[in-house]
Amino acid sequence: MAAAESDRDLSSALCSEFLNFSAKDTAARWQQAPELQAELYQHLAVYVPRIFCLGPSGGGGGGQREELACQLLLLAPLEWLLLGAEPSAGLAQLQENNQPSLLCGHVFKVGEPTYSCRECAADPTCVLCMQCFLGSVHKEHRYRMTTSGGGGFCDCGDTEAWKKGPYCHKHEPNNRDTSQEDPVAQLPADMVVRSYSIFSIILKYAVDMLTWEQEDQLPAGLEPPEKGDTYYCMLFNDEVHTYEQVIYTLQKAVNCSQKEAVSFATTVDRDGRKSVRFGDFQFCEQAKSVIVRNTSRQSKPLRVQVMHSSVVAHQCFALKALGWLGQIIQYSDGLRRVLCQVGLQKGPEGENSSLVDTLMLCDSKMWKGARNVYHQLLMNSLLMDLKYKKLFAIQSPGTPGQARMLMVEENLMTTIIRTFVDHLRHRDLQGRFQFDRYTAQQAFKFRRVQSLIGDLKYVLISRPAEWSEQLREKFLEGLDAFLELLKCMQGMDPVVRQVGQHIEMEPEWEAAFTLQMKLTHIISMIQEWCATDECVLIEAYKKCLCALGQCHSGLPDGEQPISLSLAGHSVETFRYQVSQDKVSIHLPVCRLLAGLHVLLSKTELASRFPEQLPLGELSPPLLIELPLRCLVLCAQVHAGMWRRNGFSLINQIYYYHNVKCRVEMFDKDVIMLQAGASMMDPNHFLMIVLSRFELFHIFSSADCRKRYRDGNKDVVQQNNTLIEEMLHLIIMVVGERFVAGVGQVEPFDEVRREIIHQLSIRPMAHSELVKALPENENKETGLERVIDSVASFRKPGVTGRGLYELRAEWTKHFNLYFHHYSRADQSKAEEAQRKLRRQNGDDSALPPPALPPLCPLFASLVNLLQCDVLLAVEGAVLQWAVEPSGGGWTESMLQRVLHLVGMALLEEQQQLENSSGDDDVTFNYTSKITRPGEAPSTSGSVLALLESLQNAPHLEVHKDMITWILKMVANIKTMRERSSCSSTVSTSQGQGPEETVRDKDKAERKRKAEMARLRREKIMAQMSEMQKHFINENKELFQQSLEELEASTSAVHTHTPAVCVSEVCVGPRRSGGGDRRQLVTCILCQEEQEVRGQGRAMVLAAFVQRSTVLSKNRGRAPPNPEHHDALFMHPDLAFGTHTASCGHIMHATCWQRYFEAVQLKEQRRQQRLRVHTSYDVENGEFLCPLCECLSNTVIPLLPHTHTLHSADHPSLEAWLQSTNQQIAALHAAHRKNPFSSSVREMITTFSTATYKVGLKLNPNEQDPRVPVMSWASCAYTMQAIERLLVDEDKPLFGSLPCRQDDCLSSLARFGSACWTAAPPSTTHTHFIRLFAALVPDSQVENTPCILDVDMFHLLVYSVLAYNSVHCLDQSGRAVVDSAHLHLLHLITVAHLVQILLTSTTEEVSMDQDSGGSEEEELTCLLYNTLRKHLCSVLPEVSSGWHLWRCVKAGVLPFLRAAALFFHHLNSAPPPAELQVAGPGQWEALCSYLSLPCNLLQLYQSKHTLLEPLKTSKPHHFLFPVSCFLFPVCRFPRESNRLIDLPDDYSALINQASSFTCPRSGGDKSRAPTLCLVCGCMLCSQSYCCQTELDGEDVGACTAHTFTCGAGLGIFLRVRESQVLFLAGKTKGCFYPPPYLDDYGETDQGLRRGNPLHLCPERYRKIQRLWRQHGVTEEIGHAQEANQTLVGIDWQHL
Repeated sequence: MAAAESDRDLSSALCSEFLNFSAKDTAARWQQAPELQAELYQHLAVYVPRIFCLGPSGGGGGGQREELACQLLLLAPLEWLLLGAEPSAGLAQLQENNQPSLLCGHVFKVGEPTYSCRECAADPTCVLCMQCFLGSVHKEHRYRMTTSGGGGFCDCGDTEAWKKGPYCHKHEPNNRDTSQEDPVAQLPADMVVRSYSIFSIILKYAVDMLTWEQEDQLPAGLEPPEKGDTYYCMLFNDEVHTYEQVIYTLQKAVNCSQKEAVSFATTVDRDGRKSVRFGDFQFCEQAKSVIVRNTSRQSKPLRVQVMHSSVVAHQCFALKALGWLGQIIQYSDGLRRVLCQVGLQKGPEGENSSLVDTLMLCDSKMWKGARNVYHQLLMNSLLMDLKYKKLFAIQSPGTPGQARMLMVEENLMTTIIRTFVDHLRHRDLQGRFQFDRYTAQQAFKFRRVQSLIGDLKYVLISRPAEWSEQLREKFLEGLDAFLELLKCMQGMDPVVRQVGQHIEMEPEWEAAFTLQMKLTHIISMIQEWCATDECVLIEAYKKCLCALGQCHSGLPDGEQPISLSLAGHSVETFRYQVSQDKVSIHLPVCRLLAGLHVLLSKTELASRFPEQLPLGELSPPLLIELPLRCLVLCAQVHAGMWRRNGFSLINQIYYYHNVKCRVEMFDKDVIMLQAGASMMDPNHFLMIVLSRFELFHIFSSADCRKRYRDGNKDVVQQNNTLIEEMLHLIIMVVGERFVAGVGQVEPFDEVRREIIHQLSIRPMAHSELVKALPENENKETGLERVIDSVASFRKPGVTGRGLYELRAEWTKHFNLYFHHYSRADQSKAEEAQRKLRRQNGDDSALPPPALPPLCPLFASLVNLLQCDVLLAVEGAVLQWAVEPSGGGWTESMLQRVLHLVGMALLEEQQQLENSSGDDDVTFNYTSKITRPGEAPSTSGSVLALLESLQNAPHLEVHKDMITWILKMVANIKTMRERSSCSSTVSTSQGQGPEETVRDKDKAERKRKAEMARLRREKIMAQMSEMQKHFINENKELFQQSLEELEASTSAVHTHTPAVCVSEVCVGPRRSGGGDRRQLVTCILCQEEQEVRGQGRAMVLAAFVQRSTVLSKNRGRAPPNPEHHDALFMHPDLAFGTHTASCGHIMHATCWQRYFEAVQLKEQRRQQRLRVHTSYDVENGEFLCPLCECLSNTVIPLLPHTHTLHSADHPSLEAWLQSTNQQIAALHAAHRKNPFSSSVREMITTFSTATYKVGLKLNPNEQDPRVPVMSWASCAYTMQAIERLLVDEDKPLFGSLPCRQDDCLSSLARFGSACWTAAPPSTTHTHFIRLFAALVPDSQVENTPCILDVDMFHLLVYSVLAYNSVHCLDQSGRAVVDSAHLHLLHLITVAHLVQILLTSTTEEVSMDQDSGGSEEEELTCLLYNTLRKHLCSVLPEVSSGWHLWRCVKAGVLPFLRAAALFFHHLNSAPPPAELQVAGPGQWEALCSYLSLPCNLLQLYQSKHTLLEPLKTSKPHHFLFPVSCFLFPVCRFPRESNRLIDLPDDYSALINQASSFTCPRSGGDKSRAPTLCLVCGCMLCSQSYCCQTELDGEDVGACTAHTFTCGAGLGIFLRVRESQVLFLAGKTKGCFYPPPYLDDYGETDQGLRRGNPLHLCPERYRKIQRLWRQHGVTEEIGHAQEANQTLVGIDWQHL
């Protein structure tokens, strides 16, 4: 109490000071003061502790009082002093004189959309805000859209950030050049002096306070006049402890509730700190010790400080002061420049002592809220001033140009790399990196260090157009540092093959690969920089070679070399086996050299300045050694030789080939082999390759193969795989020429080839192609430039995504041994291409494609194809294939050899075509393959072996390929002969023989296909004949089964006969379909049974749910279940109960057994593992045994009602009289129950299910509302289906699927029988009350106003209740039919009155012809009668035509629903007119319902009788009153739709970014979520917006579903671009959004950033799902299909 009192005293003291305080006088006093700082500090010392932090909320929770006091007592005098005038006038004057800035500088909020142009941005960090983007040229370009993490700013107007189009319309510069003028000169001189002193004092004060570390003292001059014992226990955020840990600790430490602890934790997470206790020092210290003790067990404790309230107060004001500075400088560029000068002015300590330096150096010590405020100020000041932007860049590079300047002046590149290397301290004995286990903590630290790589990337992102000497020097110095880093990586994480036993502990590998991935772009960019300057490239090449020499110093050169000889050649190499010695995948130095070597070739430096390059020093065998080991390791892993080394090695091999790493790993290894092979004798190269693959022994001796065949089966298999891999490697070394510098190609060709080979596997979506291509540093793949030339785009339907298909003319470029194919890809591509060739009628050979010529430096690679060693290998494999007895070879091996032979022949053909004569063709493969093999393997020549294999039966698959090779050989021979005869003959004729052979082949194939077709037709004709014969033989059997079939199909499917009989569904003349038997089959026991009231009960699986799909008033609160009167449904249909069924039928007993089994299983499962299933057994849910559709009850199947045609139809008067008499005598009536006990039990089951779901109460069979809820479900479901049919333009009958049809029939029949499960008096009472709503009865109370009753519900309830009133024996059936018709007539008239009362008269259009029809006259008559009764409250209407139009449109939905209801209740076949959509429905509908086409005749003919009904109870028409209390429901009720969404998704993101969390004081919501039903934006998935529902904490979305959708919700998560379905608390799933990019794909998570636009078809699909009440079913199916969805806490969203 005392604290509160003192608080009140303080407030009142402040109030009196408010009144006496003058900001103007204070400012004048300060201006006279000799020492402004002392004066100002004294003022702050007095007032700041009295304004801020006066109570427990410490740190900015004082609200409006604090804001007001701060403005009046602290900021206002500062503004007076600065401006020398009244602040608002002074600021307006400043703004008027100010030139607008060319820079936009808009600071992004969290989640705001940002746009980057893929074509014009200097790098991906250059972005525009939405306004600038829409006014720029970039919106016509290829752009990327992302959501901001908050804190960045718009780069519009910054010329260094954009290659072109730097300005939007708004920031376009004027003609006069303002960039050179000094904006300070525009200000009055005295204001400049004042602003310097004020800004320096305030900025110094703010910086001192925000970097202040003492908890109890203040800087000199700020000590408060009196210092009380008031402290705050301040808790700070860290990145170690979780929300849960903090909440638990706070509950213990400060003794607060769970809710308060959550609120504290949320604020700490958001602002970086929060006071959790306020009081004296002892009190706060105690809380601190508990927090520290509780959080220091696993990790370092949470940071907590006990701070004096005056220190906290001054820190709060320091933030306010920084915010104020940011606002003031917005008015004037001159003041902005002054603030920049003050901020960057060097302090007394010299280097790095300016105020901005101090802030930035203390950045990591500040809390989040303070960091945000000062970052905002820096953006508003330094980064908005073009002059100071460059100066400030020295502290944080802003654009690539500035980064390059820093590289020269500050040696930035070297500094960053050295800092990075220093941070990675763990090394092995050789100085290589060695990482600890990659724990979460490790990963976090590593991420921090890796941010340095981001800075380095920024330095290198744009290549220099021209080089200065200084830049060369600094870049090469940086390269030296980078090579030091790469040398530490060369050979890291080496592996040794495990033999005998499995590896015990998986070795660490992730950190090394993470580092490699981060550096991939840096390595590529360094090569790109080198490529732009020849001197730099030569120097870099030398340095890299030198570094590689140092790495190679460890290779065993000194060991005794071993000599290898094969096919007449010999070479020396050293002893090394990958399968026994250490081998590493990390070889960055080798790979960088390979990249630079390619650049030498590309720029032709090697041929122009060979003297400057140390090419003579290269030792090719050494160059290829390490990359070759790496490739052999991959081959051995494929062969299964490293199985015991665990998953870490498999993962490393995967990433080595993966698109993220392969450019600087696998690809460069292949290039290094190519470089080595081009400098070596090809025979020597191949012998070393054979030796490293450990295959040399197989090919070097004659009899080795025979011995080896009998060896170990595993060894044979491994060697076979290794031979395949080795042959594949040779194909790659010779054939991979699509790198500019290896082959004569452009980067364009390389991307195109990648795409061709991806699309050769199958048609692919744009996102899949992007994933399959490597990205450059700007996240570009080059796909867009190429894709349209090679592929055609196929748009998506309502599901799926758009696909690119390869154009036919590009299939000839397909290479089966494309180096980026995985094994799986290769087999898929092979299958797809063979299939395609068969469809086109070609042979199935997949010959190698023609290749581009090699660059001069790599030209000698082709000799690999014709060297002796390769010929010996090819000969050996073909020889094994000829004698296929042993398992010593495989078809893949043969296929690769054939491919190599084909490559060599193509090479020879190309050389012949391009040569002028025979002399300069050095490639002579055809003559070599005709020579027989030499000793030791004296087999036939390669060509002879091929010819003998051509017709081998076991090689049918390869026959086409061998034929193609032999044709090529013949072709080349012809070409050689021609060129030797006369070199003038054009070579194109050389195609002759090949063409003719191909034509013959085609003709042969066609003939075979035609014969096969004829044979098929003949067989089909024979089968058809036999079938007919069989049917004739067994006529009786077929006749019988057809009859049964007809009987068992329900009445719906019987087609109307051609003879036109008017069909009627209600009244004594109704046409019936009820006398037929209904046979159904149980899906569980497959037993067939007839549906009978006295037989075994049959049931239909059903799902009952509450619904608001038809609601016209979402603001209505859910009814109180205990006291809700359910008998009258309000016309706004705010809450309904909907029943759906999957249509599957079971015996009641079978279903009960099944459900008990499900319950038992669930109990057992819960004991084992506590996870939800997709259905909740405790709530009676189960999955349909057949289709697994979610269900929660069963509807009993009841027999058709019998039809008795009777002409006896009493008049309305007679019927009303008899009914009134019956009502009087009702209480004495007692009837027999027409159903067996099992049917009665099922009736009770379904009744209680609708009651339980509809009212959300526990089942209670005695509650009189039980039958009402069943009727309500029947009526609501009918109405929902009628609306659905209208919305989809479908006819009323014949268009519903069977399951919905059966469901409606069962519901209607059930409704008429559910009285049997309730006490007789219940339904009697209901009928009396319902009847009183139509025919007033003085004894019945609480009859509702006519405007508060939905007439269709009233019709259904009355008709179904009347059935219970009347005995259902045969004699009374005609009476019931008459009653139904009278009830329909009465309620139709009531509905007409309802429509006229609520019709809008404003929209009366011009009068139609004056001679109105009968309908119009009668309508006017009724309307005027109503006006008379209501004392002319209704407006006067002269146009009967308009009224009749209103009436007709308003009553149509009611009539359609009534037709549906009576059709299903009485099994009356519908007329043909209602089975097709279109005009002419009105007459057919009226006749089907036994109504006159002019409905007003109903009223007219009976008006004498109906008149007293209206007059007797005027309260039926309390129209004006209810009109003002509630919005009146107008007819026809519009169908509800989901909200309209904008076409452009960024509009939605923009809307969400300005949405603030309603509970966090203006804080941005992290997961803004839009309700698609009502358009409400919610703050989802956060602690701040959790509310309590039925004693459980739920998130904002779940809470919203219960008010908006009766527990069901459809949301769009804006930041994730994802639709969320929720049903209840435990069920939910994600669904693809209706937004697609230009490639027909959704972008869930907004990862790709392509512009997204609304796809109306997909949105309609979601809407249809909602209208059909299919969302819960969709969730059930999704959860069954994906078990991870079951584990999500949906209630917290």
